[in-house]
Amino acid sequence: MKKQRDTQLLHIGSAPFDPTDHIAPVGLPSIRTSTVRFANMAALEQTMAKRAMGERVTTYGISGMQTHRALEEVFLAIEGGSYCVLSSSGLASIHLALMSLLKAGDHILITDNVYGPVRVINETIFKRFNIDVTFFSPARDRLSELIKPNTRLVYAESPGSLLMEMLDLPALAKQAKQLGLSVVVDNTWGCGIYQPLALGVDVSVVAGTKYINGHSDVLLGAIVTGRDDLAQQIHQMQYAFGNSVSADDAWLSLRGVKTLAVRLRQHAQNTQAVCQFLSKHPKVSRIYDPAWPQDPGHQIWRRDCTGANGLIAVSLKCTPHQAQAFVDRLSLFGIGFSWGGYESLVQWVSPAVLKNHSYWQERDLALVRLHIGLEAVEDLIADLEQAFECLP
Repeated sequence: MKKQRDTQLLHIGSAPFDPTDHIAPVGLPSIRTSTVRFANMAALEQTMAKRAMGERVTTYGISGMQTHRALEEVFLAIEGGSYCVLSSSGLASIHLALMSLLKAGDHILITDNVYGPVRVINETIFKRFNIDVTFFSPARDRLSELIKPNTRLVYAESPGSLLMEMLDLPALAKQAKQLGLSVVVDNTWGCGIYQPLALGVDVSVVAGTKYINGHSDVLLGAIVTGRDDLAQQIHQMQYAFGNSVSADDAWLSLRGVKTLAVRLRQHAQNTQAVCQFLSKHPKVSRIYDPAWPQDPGHQIWRRDCTGANGLIAVSLKCTPHQAQAFVDRLSLFGIGFSWGGYESLVQWVSPAVLKNHSYWQERDLALVRLHIGLEAVEDLIADLEQAFECLP
């Protein structure tokens, strides 16, 4: 009988029974090592032969042990892929995926709503290695008018992590395929409730730092694909880079994923209650959240996603400078750049950063990004309400 995904996630990483005493802990422990020992030369030769055939085998600690394999199974179950490799952060996953699939002289199309450090990759790495980048708006631009003879890849983020711009991934992937391009998507927002690979995307990258771990104490990333040819390229680059992940971080993420489904549901429930409050407040101009019915991306979200989470953005009827006082006055929302943990967070968004996003049209207003955590939602609303009192 095929089990539901929530059930699968609870049982992936269960420890095997000891063959002697037939007992086992519930969860797989953190298996840490640098050196892997082989019983004899025959075992070594057999392992190396499997590796030559492309199998995922461990010959050295950098490849990971059973704890790592279990977490890879988690990402495969969530994303619906056939190959997964872990990395040291979400940004490291983006870098590894793109550098695996591009070479000097190539051209890449990148949606203009992407995670800010992707632009840093462009400035510090792509330009140095003669990789040409065009940032574009999927809503306004046609891929066929942007491609060049050396265009190889489309990179997107859906929803975008600042304004939650929901992209029509099936349409984007179809256009890209017709033009002979592969598509890589940052699926950190949708991890667990959104499957880009099933929508036609070739590679999904995820910051496991966020909802997979869920406790704000791990930096971790993953790359997942269902294409064997791309998997081989990514695997070779991962080995060449010497990329590795702490077994303890993999173990903490395995622990976190056991509550992923219930955490996401509670984050989403709290968020919709907060959105109800915000929608009636006179100082709020707009709520950016695809799960909110008034959001322009709501219909795409309903079609392609099975749930939501706690990350939204809110434009305020004040200047960006005035919004800083609002942020400072919040007590339950910590000021920080991350999200996906159990706690509520707020980020004041710089107008300079927003200039890069064509989706942002409220030029004279302020934007704050909120991560709605697992606190009592009545307390979160009360905290927001008292913070609004400082705005003119």
